[in-house]
Amino acid sequence: MILKPLGMTTIFLMTCVSCLLLSAWKGKSKSEKQPPGPLALPLIGSVLHLNPRNLPQSLEKLSQKYGPVFKIRLGPREIVVLYGYDVVKEALIDQADDFSGRGILPLFEKFFKGTGIVNSSGEAWKQLRRFTLSTLRDFGMGKKGIEQQIQEEAHFLVERLRNTHERPFDPSNYLIHAVSNIICSIIFGNRFDYEDKKFLTLLDLLDENNRIQNSVSTMLYNFFPSVLERLPGAHHRMEKNIDGVNDFISEILKAHQETLDPSCPRDFIDAFVIKMEQVEKGNSHSYFNAETLCRTTLDLFLAGTGTTSNTLRYGLLILMKYPEVEEKIHKEIDHVIGRDRSPCMADRSRMPYTDAVVHEIQRFIDFLPLNVPHAVTKDTKFRNYFIPKDTMVLPMLTSVLYDSKEFPNPEKFDPGHFLNANGTFKKSDYFLPFSTGKRVCAGEGLARMEIFIFLTAILQNFTLKPAKDRKDVDISPIITVFANTPKPYEVSFLPR
Repeated sequence: MILKPLGMTTIFLMTCVSCLLLSAWKGKSKSEKQPPGPLALPLIGSVLHLNPRNLPQSLEKLSQKYGPVFKIRLGPREIVVLYGYDVVKEALIDQADDFSGRGILPLFEKFFKGTGIVNSSGEAWKQLRRFTLSTLRDFGMGKKGIEQQIQEEAHFLVERLRNTHERPFDPSNYLIHAVSNIICSIIFGNRFDYEDKKFLTLLDLLDENNRIQNSVSTMLYNFFPSVLERLPGAHHRMEKNIDGVNDFISEILKAHQETLDPSCPRDFIDAFVIKMEQVEKGNSHSYFNAETLCRTTLDLFLAGTGTTSNTLRYGLLILMKYPEVEEKIHKEIDHVIGRDRSPCMADRSRMPYTDAVVHEIQRFIDFLPLNVPHAVTKDTKFRNYFIPKDTMVLPMLTSVLYDSKEFPNPEKFDPGHFLNANGTFKKSDYFLPFSTGKRVCAGEGLARMEIFIFLTAILQNFTLKPAKDRKDVDISPIITVFANTPKPYEVSFLPR
C-alpha cells in the first residue's frame, strides 16, 4: 500500500517538471529562434540523416533542404553547420571573436584535454597562439632562412628520388619525411636522416593514426563516446600510438632541458622552456607548463607535417592523370628557372601557370572539407538565429572551395580556375584551404612555401610516370570522416 502513493507522487512530480521544461522551451523558442535542422531522436541524434562514410555529402544535402545555417545533433551534442562562402565569411571574419572558440570532439578531448594551440580556447589559446607565432617568426618562419632550409631539404628529397632508379614506388614516406624535417628544424632544432629508425617509427605511428582518425569507428566514437569507450576498437590503438608519439617528444624535451642555455635558445622548445621557467615561474595558473609544452609541440609537428605532405602526394597523383598540365609546368620551369639552380619563392610571381596549378590542387583535394571545428565563445546571434555559448560550429570549407559560381565545374581539376584570360594569375577570395579568421592555420605561410618549392623542385628534375595506364589513374579521394586523402599509388620518377 505504501508503494502506490510513492509511485503516484513520483509520476506527478515528473509530469510537473516535464510541463515546466516544455513551457520554458516553448517560451525560449518564441524569443530565441534556433537554426532549423533534421529531426533529432533521443540518444542517437541526427544519425539517421547522416552517412558516416561521407559526412560532407550528407551535410550538403541537408543544406539544400534547410539553408546555409542549420543544426544537427551527434549523440547529445548539437552542432551548427555553416554552408557557403557568405555565411562562413560572416562568421569567421565579420564575427571573428564570437566564433573563435575550438569545438572539441570527444575523441580529441580524450587525447588532448583542451591543451595545446590547436585544441585550446579562450585566454589559454590567445596566449599560446601569440607566443607561438612570435617564436616561430624568431626562428625563421616566413623569412629567407627557412626558405633556404626548404631548398636544402628539397635537394635531399630529389637525390632520394633519383636513387630509386626509375622503379615504381609509393612516394608517401619520402614526402612526409621531407616536409616533417622542416617543422622539426624549427621546433626540435634539427632534421632527421631518412634512415633514422626512431623517426621512421614515429612517422609510422602518425600514418596509422591518420587512417584510424578517418575510420567509421572513430566517427561513431564521437557520436557515442561513453558506449564506444567500453568496446574494443581502433580508437584504443590510436591512444597507444599517441602515447608513443608523446614518448618521442618527451625524450627530446628532456634532452633540451638538460642542455639549455637561456642566453641562446636554439629552437621553439628552448624558447618555450625559457618562458615556462623564467617568465611564468611560480604562477600556478600559468598556461606555460610541461603538459602544454608537450601538447603544443605535438600540435606543431602534426599540423606542420600532415597537410603539406598530403597536398604534395595528392598533387603528384593529379599530375600523372593530366600529363598536359605537367608538360606546361616543365616548360615554365625551364623558361624561368632552368635546370641549374634551386626554385625559390621569388620565382612564383613569374610562374603564373605553376602557381595556378598549386592553388587548384589545394582547392580540388579539399583536404579538410568540414574544417577544424569551431565553437561560439558566448551566446551569439547569427543571421537572426540564437546559438548558445560553447555550441560547436562547422564552417564547411568544401562549400567554399567547390562553389560553382566562383569555380565553374568545381568537380573538374582545372588550373584555369586561377588564371585570367591573358594567362596571368587570378586571385580568389574563395581560396580558403587553410580556413580564415582568427583560427586560420598558423603555419599557412610555411605550408605555401613548402608546397611551391618541393613540387617545383621535383618537376624541375623529373617526369612522372604512373605504374598503370593514365586512364586508370583514380584521383577521387578515399572517403573519410575528417580529411580527404588520395588512394595509394606508385609512380616512377624519370630524370629529365
